[in-house]
Amino acid sequence: MPSFLLDKRASRALLCAALAFVLSGCKEPPASTSDSNASPTGTESGTQTDASTVGKAKPYDRKDVILIGEYGDLTGDTAAFGTSTRDGIALAVDEANKAGGLLGKKIQIQLEDNNGKPDETTSRVKKLINQDNVLAVLGEVASSRSKMGAQVCQAAGVPMITPTSTNPNVTQVGDYIFRTCFIDPFQGTICARFAAQNLKAKRVAILTDTANAYSVGLTDFFKKEFVKNGGQIVAEENYKAKDQQFGSQLNNIKTANPEAIFLPGYYQDVATIAKQARDAGLDQPMFGGDGWDDPDLVALGGDAVQNCYFTTHASEDSGDPRMKQFSAKFRAFHKGKSPGALAAVAYDAANILFAAIKKAGGTDRAKIRDAIAATTKFPGVTGDITINKDRNVVKQLVILQVKDDKFKYVATIKP
Repeated sequence: MPSFLLDKRASRALLCAALAFVLSGCKEPPASTSDSNASPTGTESGTQTDASTVGKAKPYDRKDVILIGEYGDLTGDTAAFGTSTRDGIALAVDEANKAGGLLGKKIQIQLEDNNGKPDETTSRVKKLINQDNVLAVLGEVASSRSKMGAQVCQAAGVPMITPTSTNPNVTQVGDYIFRTCFIDPFQGTICARFAAQNLKAKRVAILTDTANAYSVGLTDFFKKEFVKNGGQIVAEENYKAKDQQFGSQLNNIKTANPEAIFLPGYYQDVATIAKQARDAGLDQPMFGGDGWDDPDLVALGGDAVQNCYFTTHASEDSGDPRMKQFSAKFRAFHKGKSPGALAAVAYDAANILFAAIKKAGGTDRAKIRDAIAATTKFPGVTGDITINKDRNVVKQLVILQVKDDKFKYVATIKP
């Protein structure tokens, strides 16, 4: 298939530009989290999650273990995300238990598979709280589903940390909801600057999954930054997750003749879109956010996704010694399996929760909530983590290139 990197000289030039971009630095923009257009209101269809039947969680009463709830997609369309998150948390639990556990007890994870479905998300999180009486909750990856789980946890007064849901609205649910990843105002801004400064694109087309809070929000922040700096959005097309045919949207994009195409979606859809785009003669550079970050992107997309770019949370090739050490431990624990960025952020989320429980000195959920909120310069494998007053994290991201069927490290961008 055609490549938008025309030769080795162009490839080297782009890499140099990316590194120059890093050296120039950038500041995180205002979060703009009050923007009502940033995302749907709580589910893939935009309806509000019913948390009214939850009630306050009963006091934690397990004498034998520290039971932590985890929910995510292990068998649905984004199962690769859920599996990677599970693997990162499992390593953190194993290490903590070998070091003596928490409060003199072993840590145990109660894992609930929501199959990537909105309706199952609410019921699974309710089970964790009402039936299992977990002390706290970790999850999810998808912003729409994280917001649904967050509404249940907030109503019950149970602390929740999402490792990788980047839409700002997730933590706005309430003061018991936290995250350990960057948010989309930062990610969208970096994508916009990368398009303008590195891809040299002044005219960009966007294809957005309107059923996904993550995709809608990332599009919004990308557009604001790109247009603010003189760029033009020449085509805005929409789809919904699980759509299989994109001919109409791609034809409109082809007619608009953009210089680059922004795809703020998840890896399965990106792979399908990229293949159909290349078949339609669209050889422009494609790029996106951390929703691309899974090896299945290459397995599904093949040649169509080669030489594309995306932002994500970490890379073991970045040279960061913490990430390098984590990668070695992960491979040893998971029998040679390579870690992805989502596993690394999940590992950090679990360890921040464990540190907060230790600091709280007991199982009072309000004190654990306060301890999470007070997290400052926690030495995570994905960077130092400080949780701000909005329960978000200001932290670095990395840019990766899909090249030779692998994810090649390009640059680290610090806020």
